[in-house]
Amino acid sequence: MDTAKLESFILEKMSKTRIPSISIAIVKGDSVVYSRAFGFRDIEKGLYATPNTIYGIGSVTKSFTALAILKLVEEGKLDLEDPIEKYVPLDIKPFGESIRIHHLLTHTSGIPALAYAEAYIRGVLGLDRVWLPLATPEDVISFMRDAHQWIASRPGERFFYLNEGYVLLGYIISKISGMRYEDYVKKYILEPLEMRRTYFFEEEVRRDLDVATPYIVDREGKHIPSRFPYGITADGGLLSNAMDMARYLSMLINRGLFRDKTIIDSKYIDLMERKYIDVPFKIFGDEGYGYGLIVTEKFFDKKLIHHSGSVLVYTAFMGYIPSEKLGVVVLANALGYPLSYIGMYALALALGHDPEKELEFIKRDRILNRLEGIYETYKGTHRVTIKHQGDFLFIIYRDKYTEYSIPLIPEEIREDYAKFYTLSAGRKIYAEFYIEKERVMAFYERYRMVKVSGLT
Repeated sequence: MDTAKLESFILEKMSKTRIPSISIAIVKGDSVVYSRAFGFRDIEKGLYATPNTIYGIGSVTKSFTALAILKLVEEGKLDLEDPIEKYVPLDIKPFGESIRIHHLLTHTSGIPALAYAEAYIRGVLGLDRVWLPLATPEDVISFMRDAHQWIASRPGERFFYLNEGYVLLGYIISKISGMRYEDYVKKYILEPLEMRRTYFFEEEVRRDLDVATPYIVDREGKHIPSRFPYGITADGGLLSNAMDMARYLSMLINRGLFRDKTIIDSKYIDLMERKYIDVPFKIFGDEGYGYGLIVTEKFFDKKLIHHSGSVLVYTAFMGYIPSEKLGVVVLANALGYPLSYIGMYALALALGHDPEKELEFIKRDRILNRLEGIYETYKGTHRVTIKHQGDFLFIIYRDKYTEYSIPLIPEEIREDYAKFYTLSAGRKIYAEFYIEKERVMAFYERYRMVKVSGLT
């Protein structure tokens, strides 16, 4: 694998989006074949990150919760078709039908997101006016009492990503096992996998000497030290490191086996990796949701299993290709460039492909970056800024007193030509870019413009 190419790509994206640090590990079979960290786990103290640095993994936690549920199924203590009211004091039956364990695992309860996690995280981090102090799963159950008013479909019909559903799964694990959810996961998953530096609680993290400071990157690109939103855990509360997560990946890749231990029978790993429902967010076009995992079969015609996670101040990505016994985990201590893109870039390289030429989202990102810059009309009579943000371009105009921003929505993107549109007074207006080796020329509304410089 061309590790130099991967490292250059990571550093480039960190620099552009101002991510303080990234840790990455690549697993092949039972072995970590590559591990590396970049940047600072603590900018103020000048402490560099390592592959052992602790980060929050966000919703990658959901696969641990799914695995714990399947452990209880394996033990005969639970059935995936059990109605949730059997265990949870919550009377919600979409269109008169019971929500079952399977529906919570696959986000197909029929309840659209209630956004408890968004409100909780932003409140704890001081980012929003909303204050939603839900400290326990019981609090979330109380919060959900009126969720029957929010029902949108019958159970099993439609995908609605529901953090609250995974909180309920954690509650069910506690009720059936007689243990705290966190203790069950630690005893039956973390300890057998020797994930000794994977934590749920602040007091554990405080004792660790290699923890990434969580950061918010503000509008000006400044790094603001923040905190992890400790609290409810089953939907996104784990903190781990690349080397511990490599052990978890190895177990999944090896169908429930870790070294000489069977964590769970392989048939339950197969259940986790099955597509049960289409998801609305697609890169390859065929993505579906399994149990705590997203599944595509079009990653270079191979099956890729993956999930991302974010608690705003930490982000994570885990992905693996079962047929190749190949996996990757990427962790960071701020929002920025999508870690899923970095992880898939690494997997593409490990498979012998050129991600710059063969991954469409990488090619598109490169082209959009090329279009960024300062553009001028004839003899500099009018000047605008073209800014790339996410999947869009924005035309930004500023004068002494005013500023406006026009979103450009992509319609066609090629290496030599790109076409976008926007709306103005109900009319569709196109912006076209002609991309040459030495210059970029644009047509928008009445104007012909030439890129005269990049962004500083």
